Amino acid sequence: MPIETATKTMTMVQAVREAMLEEMRLDDTVCILGEDVGPRGGVFLCTEGLHAEFGPDRVIDTPLSEAGILGSALGMAMNGLRPVAEIQFIDFLFPGYDQLYSEIAKMRYRSAGMFKAPMVIRGPYGGGVRGGVYHSQSPEELFAHIPGLKVVIPSNPYDAKGLLIAAIRDEDPVVFLEPKRIYRGVKSEVPGGAYTVPIGKANVVREGSDATLISYGAMLHVALEAADRLAAEGKNVEVIDLRSLVPYDGETILTSVKKTGHAVVVVEAPKLGSFANEISAYIAEKAIEYLEGPIMRVASIDTSVPYNLEKYYLPDADRIVKATKKTLEF
Repeated sequence: MPIETATKTMTMVQAVREAMLEEMRLDDTVCILGEDVGPRGGVFLCTEGLHAEFGPDRVIDTPLSEAGILGSALGMAMNGLRPVAEIQFIDFLFPGYDQLYSEIAKMRYRSAGMFKAPMVIRGPYGGGVRGGVYHSQSPEELFAHIPGLKVVIPSNPYDAKGLLIAAIRDEDPVVFLEPKRIYRGVKSEVPGGAYTVPIGKANVVREGSDATLISYGAMLHVALEAADRLAAEGKNVEVIDLRSLVPYDGETILTSVKKTGHAVVVVEAPKLGSFANEISAYIAEKAIEYLEGPIMRVASIDTSVPYNLEKYYLPDADRIVKATKKTLEF
């Protein structure tokens, strides 16, 4: 079937599906595997229709074994394929964490470049949908800490499609986290046909001069809400969407912070050990002489994700506004 080239308004689910569809049509080494990804189309329907077009050899329903999914995907990648392994919820990845940490991430290094692992591990992550303890976690910092992996988190459908295509074409393993809170709640114009958004390049989604808000994924939209509220009070805030955590775009961060003199980092994960700490440390090391107030971190509470109390657990615009005012008024 020909690939449509018209621009359409899409949800993130639709953009993710289109990225896989187009890459599978362009490259017959691209395949998908995971739990219920076949005729069912996945829990969130990200693979809907792909089994019907490409068949069971390229859209593979697997047993309920994350270690088996990741280990199989690694073997496929080492033998010339480009597998996209769906983890039904990213919370379920941890039975296969040893495959990710000890094998997938280290394959190029341990084989001195003889083997590589061009594969994607993708799945929904994060809270905001009342999924409870086992369906709402934000463990991105655990993946970012593993040398050999790239970690990508889009905030909108346009980036989701372009980043996923870039991830599928990458020669190294990419963990691709999709914020399910905005799977269908955020729409944007998405071009037809294949295009890429470069991994490792942040996006300044709102320019400002008074303070810098740095975020990614679903929290980017909360940061923008806070920026609107601050603007109503006469505070001009710049907002950066990291897009990818590994590698992250330090140049864009420093350019902004050197201009504004104030930095607020917003993440959905619990604060202790979160990726906000890495960004804060980077700014402190590279731009301390430009800072006019403390670097502030806004994150979730250091506890498991509560089912009925997400409103209080997750960062909101109130907390971001409060943190921004604290550094501005220092």
